[in-house]
Amino acid sequence: MTYQLDATAGGAARQPRRERVARPISAPKFGALPLGDPTGGADAIRWREQVDGKQLYPRVSIDRDVTLTMSDGVRLRATVIRPANRFGQTVLTPYPTVVNINPYNRAAIDFLDQTLHAPVLGKALASASRSIDGTGTALEGLTTLTQTLAGGVFDVFGINRNLVRSGYTQVIVDVRGTGASQGKWQILGGREQQDSVEIIEWVAEQEWCNGAVGLAGWSYSAINSLQAADKRPPALKAVFAVEGCDDIVRDIYITGGMPSAFIPAWLSVVNLLKWVPNPANVVRDVASGDALRWMVDRVKSPATEIPSLLWGFLTARDDRIFDDPYFDERDPLVDQIEVPTFTVGAWHDLFGRSATGVYERLQMEPGRKQMVVGDGYHFDVGSGYGGKFAPPRLDVLERAWFDRWLKGHRNGVEYYGPVTMLQQGGAWTSGPSFPRPGVHPQRLYLNDVSSGSAEHCVHDGSLTTEPVDRLSSLDVRADIRGAMSRDMTQVTAGGAMVLGRAFTSDARFQERGGLSFTTEPVTESTTISGAMNLRLNVATTAHEAIWAVTVNDVAPDGTSTVLTNGALSSSNRALDPSSSKYASDGSLLSAHHYLSRKRKLPVPADEPVRIDVDLVPTDAVLEPGHRLRVDVYAASFPRYLTVVPDLIKARGRRQRLVLDPHHPSYLTFCSGGAW
Repeated sequence: MTYQLDATAGGAARQPRRERVARPISAPKFGALPLGDPTGGADAIRWREQVDGKQLYPRVSIDRDVTLTMSDGVRLRATVIRPANRFGQTVLTPYPTVVNINPYNRAAIDFLDQTLHAPVLGKALASASRSIDGTGTALEGLTTLTQTLAGGVFDVFGINRNLVRSGYTQVIVDVRGTGASQGKWQILGGREQQDSVEIIEWVAEQEWCNGAVGLAGWSYSAINSLQAADKRPPALKAVFAVEGCDDIVRDIYITGGMPSAFIPAWLSVVNLLKWVPNPANVVRDVASGDALRWMVDRVKSPATEIPSLLWGFLTARDDRIFDDPYFDERDPLVDQIEVPTFTVGAWHDLFGRSATGVYERLQMEPGRKQMVVGDGYHFDVGSGYGGKFAPPRLDVLERAWFDRWLKGHRNGVEYYGPVTMLQQGGAWTSGPSFPRPGVHPQRLYLNDVSSGSAEHCVHDGSLTTEPVDRLSSLDVRADIRGAMSRDMTQVTAGGAMVLGRAFTSDARFQERGGLSFTTEPVTESTTISGAMNLRLNVATTAHEAIWAVTVNDVAPDGTSTVLTNGALSSSNRALDPSSSKYASDGSLLSAHHYLSRKRKLPVPADEPVRIDVDLVPTDAVLEPGHRLRVDVYAASFPRYLTVVPDLIKARGRRQRLVLDPHHPSYLTFCSGGAW
């Protein structure tokens, strides 16, 4: 038995199939939000009350055994969540639908949903994640991770019961070749992108959908949401993307021409999960023969991409070790997106460059595009959201975003932000743009004169406004101190933060193996905002060299906190001028390297070459008494790995930074202060 709701209760009465269009359900108007309030002000209080208060429906109905057949015959499996009355009967009224397409197996999502909504355990976990705060203690990293539960990201990632109870349908689909879906996993490839479009079209035609579709997701499902949006399917009305990416090569796959340890670990997890049958589908799949087809597909591709990745790492003969058309097909064409898009990122996320890059490339007016960037990593996104001076929780922002663009509610969310950032060293702010207004290009030169602030380093040098006036050479050797650093926490998606401050906020252990260059203390609050580039004049005794760099905020007590990072192998130094970014004065602000096999350059032994290391764009403030520091390393394992042929070329190397008045090394960045 089912329950039919009258359209006047908040739904849109079903229209004949051929005439159905997305229509606003209602259009309440709340107060406008003044620019500059990262909390969202009075509007956000209403958004939160709508999420935490009584919903239109008391329950949800979940169908975990839905099949979608794609145009090539491959059958995908999905979960459909619909509103239900107090008797558990499914509501028949069509509503806007939010779609999530991910590769992590709906069985895992079901387990997460059942755990977080268990009568006693769920409430206990929610209460503990909100109330336990270990800031300043040895448990700081652990509680930062657990506070993610209270930040709302798991509602964006998985089943969002509150959203559905408020008058939405939700659809969660296993990506082809993963979970219970048939076919071969393509890892964001062209056929998979076509699936996303076909899923949207299928959803819009269902009797429980009023024709308006939104896409939401975290990480992989954020990326495929952006991919689908660039195809402009007519039914798609809005996107809510948490930690997506539009340049996977430079963000994490082969940053600076060097693979990351994250990729093989991540591929292994997804390939393992795709072998786990979904209990909700097993009986029917065995009876129908789908289980056999599923097994045949898994046997054909038991460990997707892992053999080719291993072959490329060992031989450098696989194109996926370079920036190749393989990746061009997978990068979302963000400038083609037309629907309102809300992006969430973090300065030290795996996709740190995309945290701001996606917003910058969206070709629409602020308000229809929004950006929130926190000072965290991948797994802890949303931690601290909903706090007194912080943005609303992610589930609150998602609900407000879809209420505005799928239901037509004039709730003021388009006046939020549009650029909301947790300024490193400072507080949450909202403003009109990134970089923030009032900054201009600056240049600081690396100098071998001691700053008196980094005696623990291989060399304690200075950052000055004038280049050096004499030639000097500073040796640096590769070590494994990067395994205890913020680089390690980044490459583990934030997991290593539980191991202590050396992995998050104090780089002095790693600095013992690096060359350090530090300014004098600033005398007033000094803002840094935007892209950065570090030009270095370097040499090596071998035919390859690895350079890893960080830019740090140094406190008066000596604590050195990484603000941003970057890396480059010397053979990948060739620049693509057409894709690089330059300041108004012509200074290179963001170096875009080809990172292709054909564009690799020879590295002459003991002969200095110029390299430009592009750093992840960031936003920070140095308080009076703090210093800015550049650290230069010969390695940062396991954040940056070296393929075996390059490792052979670099064996026994001694790397050195050559400070030459005729070929200076310097940091270019945008700042609002005088140095």
